[in-house]
Amino acid sequence: MHQDITPLCAADIKDQLKKRFAYLSGGRGQDGSPVITFPDYPAFSDVPDKEFQNVMTYLTSIPSLQDAGIGFILVIDRRQDKWTSVKASVLRIAASFPANLQLVLVLRPTGFFQRTLSDLAFKFNRDDFKMKVPVIMLSSVPELHGYIDKSQLTEDLGGTLDYCHTRWLYHRTAIESFALMVKQTAQMLQSFGTELAETELPNDVQSTSSVLCAHTEKKVKAKEDMRLALNEGQNILESIREPLAKSPEQSLNQDQLDNQTTVQRLLAQLNETEAAFDEFWAKHQQKLEQCLQLRHFEQDFREVKASLDVLAQKIATFTDVGNSLAHAEHLLKDLTSFEEKSSAAVERARALSLEGEQLIDNKHYAVDSIRPKCHELRHLCDQFTAEVGQRRGLLNKSLELHSLLEASMKWCDEGIYLLASQPVDKCQSQDGAEAALQEIEKFLETGAENKIQELNKIYLDYEPILTQDLLEHVQKVFQKQESMEEMFHRRQASLKKLAAKQTRPVQPVAPRPEALTKSPCPSPGVRRGSENNSSEGSALRRGPYRRAKSEMSEGRQGRSSSTGEEEESLAILRRHVMNELLDTERVYVEELLCVLEGYAAEMDNPLMTHLLTAGLQNKKDVLFGNMEEIYHFHNRIFLRELENYIDCPELVGRCFLERMEEFQIYEKYCQNKPRSESLWRQCSDCPFFQECQKKLDHKLSLDSYLLKPVQRITKYQLLLKEMLKYSKNCEGAEDLQEALSSILGILKAVNDSMHLIAITGYDGNLSDLGKLLMQGSFSVWTDHKKGHTKVKDLARFKPMQRHLFLHEKAVLFCKKREENGEGYEKAPSYSYKQSLNMTAVGITENVKGDAKKFEIWYNAREEVYIIQAPTPEIKAAWVNEIRKVLTSQLQACREASQHRALEQSQSLPLPASSNTSPSKGNTRNVKKLEERKTDPLSLEGYVSSTTLPKPPEKGKASPTSPDKKAKRHEVKSDPTPFGLQGWSKTSHPLEAPEDNDGWSSAEEPINSSDAEEEGGVGPRKLVPGKYTIVVDDEKGGPNTLAVRSGDMVEVVQEGDEGLWYVRNLTSSKEGWVPASSLSVLLSKSSSAQCLSSSESSTGSALLSNSSSCSESCGGPLSDLQG
Repeated sequence: MHQDITPLCAADIKDQLKKRFAYLSGGRGQDGSPVITFPDYPAFSDVPDKEFQNVMTYLTSIPSLQDAGIGFILVIDRRQDKWTSVKASVLRIAASFPANLQLVLVLRPTGFFQRTLSDLAFKFNRDDFKMKVPVIMLSSVPELHGYIDKSQLTEDLGGTLDYCHTRWLYHRTAIESFALMVKQTAQMLQSFGTELAETELPNDVQSTSSVLCAHTEKKVKAKEDMRLALNEGQNILESIREPLAKSPEQSLNQDQLDNQTTVQRLLAQLNETEAAFDEFWAKHQQKLEQCLQLRHFEQDFREVKASLDVLAQKIATFTDVGNSLAHAEHLLKDLTSFEEKSSAAVERARALSLEGEQLIDNKHYAVDSIRPKCHELRHLCDQFTAEVGQRRGLLNKSLELHSLLEASMKWCDEGIYLLASQPVDKCQSQDGAEAALQEIEKFLETGAENKIQELNKIYLDYEPILTQDLLEHVQKVFQKQESMEEMFHRRQASLKKLAAKQTRPVQPVAPRPEALTKSPCPSPGVRRGSENNSSEGSALRRGPYRRAKSEMSEGRQGRSSSTGEEEESLAILRRHVMNELLDTERVYVEELLCVLEGYAAEMDNPLMTHLLTAGLQNKKDVLFGNMEEIYHFHNRIFLRELENYIDCPELVGRCFLERMEEFQIYEKYCQNKPRSESLWRQCSDCPFFQECQKKLDHKLSLDSYLLKPVQRITKYQLLLKEMLKYSKNCEGAEDLQEALSSILGILKAVNDSMHLIAITGYDGNLSDLGKLLMQGSFSVWTDHKKGHTKVKDLARFKPMQRHLFLHEKAVLFCKKREENGEGYEKAPSYSYKQSLNMTAVGITENVKGDAKKFEIWYNAREEVYIIQAPTPEIKAAWVNEIRKVLTSQLQACREASQHRALEQSQSLPLPASSNTSPSKGNTRNVKKLEERKTDPLSLEGYVSSTTLPKPPEKGKASPTSPDKKAKRHEVKSDPTPFGLQGWSKTSHPLEAPEDNDGWSSAEEPINSSDAEEEGGVGPRKLVPGKYTIVVDDEKGGPNTLAVRSGDMVEVVQEGDEGLWYVRNLTSSKEGWVPASSLSVLLSKSSSAQCLSSSESSTGSALLSNSSSCSESCGGPLSDLQG
């Protein structure tokens, strides 16, 4: 029976096929029937039915359907077998063969017995072999050849067919594997194609790029699989054709030809599949690439449109047309710079538009999306270009108008200069008048090119740019032009009259002609004598008189005109100075901005970092200091305020005064300048600076621009001096003088601070010493009186070279070190040596033998420093400044003392009729008193303002005492700080120099001025200080203190009835004593220091006691020494 069996592959039954109990050699019968050979296989009967069936099924499936339809020829070789085996084999084959049979050829056993047996058995058992096809028993191979040609039989059957079972099995396995590979490849490509077709296009560049990359990778892998399959097919084809390659005479059998055909068909199928895939991939890839192009285009469009929108917003801010020629030029330059910077964005937009057009030309699938964007880009670019062009046109108009106005103003100024330069005296002659007239007429001819011709035409031509301010400016210039022309016309008329004068005719002889020559107006006697003359002579005499009178009148008018012209000339000069101030200020601001943008900002630019050396890393603040702060001050504040004074330059001093505090920022910049200069010298060869200078197109290197702030702050004082020179009679002259003084003060402070920062070795904070007032180099001798002072400081015959720094609270002595380096590195340095607390300092103005010397002494002349200045002028300046410091200390102490005295006058005990003492019942007041005595600045506080001696009466004062109100800024200081020298324990040594000038000894006793003033009558007035008891009062009383003659007491408070409240310095007890029992402690000393040259008797009374108050007032700054 025929059974339907599932097709098998050689690989599935490879082991069964290897047994070779049946094979398909490729031979064919005469009618083309495939020949299946069953070779002699002894174990044929042992082959399982399943394996037999599988092999039969597979072998019958190999030939083509056409050949299989003819039927198979079976050749059963049993020549070496037994008949029983033959019978079993034939019956098995007949029962299990799955295909059509055409003929069965059996080679029966060759043995005699077996052959005879087979003949008999076959005859008797013929019915058992009844099959659909005949079964022919063959006795020998030659008989077989009668049925099948030898060329179709293998060698073991006496044929010539080349057959190798192993090779056949390899070919079958390879062909079937290749067919499976082709099938799988086709399926894979089909699946991949479906995936590509179903992929949605992303909406951004990154996703589109990712999809394109992923699909490309898969395509490459698929192409690689196809390449491997093609190579496999080619290898199989070459293996099938191998016999032909070895021997061209050989030919392939039918099965080999079928195999070749099969492989060729598979290869063709694979090629067709690959071609179809390539075509599909090309379309898919093009779509993805176009999608990526579209996403790039859309992204670039968004960026470009955003940049164009920003440019449109910026160009909309360019509304200013300028208020001067320089301003218009600056705005035009800014517009040009803006256009240059924006050109990159505009060019990018135009390029993107062209790129979009190119995509459209390349048949992009998204034409409807690309074309509107291209149109929008072109529109934005054209709109921006038109806006820039419009702004440039307006600025050019502004530039043209301001040029015209500048030319007109310059022409007016030159005209006024011309009028001012024509001397009036020379114009009185006919020749001089004619020459001046020619000058004026020649100058007026130049007005056609320079002056404003028609105001209405200006309004019409420049209407788009005429703001209210500019319109007023045009009107002012035109009014100035008309005023100047009117001045010229008046001068012309005057000169024409002078030029038209005829030479005076020769006078005929007349009586008393000397009268006419002596005076243009004859005396009455002359007139009487001349009445007898003829009328003609009288007329001749009156003519010169009238002419002279007319000339005198014209002379007065000329002088008045000359004064007005002089004022106009000064106004022009002031305007010139103001213009120079404004022009240089604008240039200065622009240069600062250029440095900050071109150098400082670039130090933070990541693209320029590689050019910075290690020494410049994080050093921007060192190199540029506070230049940015200076720029913002000038750009945002000072320049704008200066422009407000362009029409009133004589008032510009107010602008400086209002902003004087802001100018202190220059001190910080100058203090940093040495560090900046040092860093520049170390790194000036850095490629970064060269690249920045190249970009900025600067001819000068950065260090020249870093010097600009220093140059600018010094330039202001020169401009202010010039402005002041031309504004002495103007309203703002005082402000200009004050501004000049302030700027000079800033320059001095800057210079002083440069020296101050060079001090080394000082442990404290220099800012605690107060403001630096003066500094300079001096020769110094020392003369110390104390025994514990170092030997080397006892006496110096050779002077020390010291640099002194005078502060408000101390004076520093430093040693100047040698200067090294170049430029700012050449600045000197100072080694700190010692300092003197100004609260314990006194001075002696003059030293015998040298007008350049003065003394600074310390702690009651325990230390004396003889200072020699380079010149007497420098000495005078220092002495005057020290006076001011000490005087200010004295004044501050007096005010504080008076204030405390007023507070305490109600709390101290006073004598009363009751039996109370200061130590009883007034404990709290005494406690306050004791607490107050511990304050080093409160000692003078016990003196109320009412107890101070009155100023001496007129005529009784010292001839050297000036009026205090008139000399309030020239008061000389007391030799001791705060004016408290009367409160210390020791007197000055008698060895004080004899030539003290105003700051040394006072010969008169204490209160001498009071005694003179009051005539010695009445109770004694309180003078704070130390006194000696001259009358014993050992018993004391309920309200008085027991004292002995010779005791030293300190006055605390003045009471009533001639009693003073004192403290006994010996017993430390306090109480009331009669004022008459006290004597001034130092009344016999002739060396008590006083301020006799400038203070009134009040100052003498308060300050004529013992030496400086170092023990009581030196506390606050005592730590400054050392």
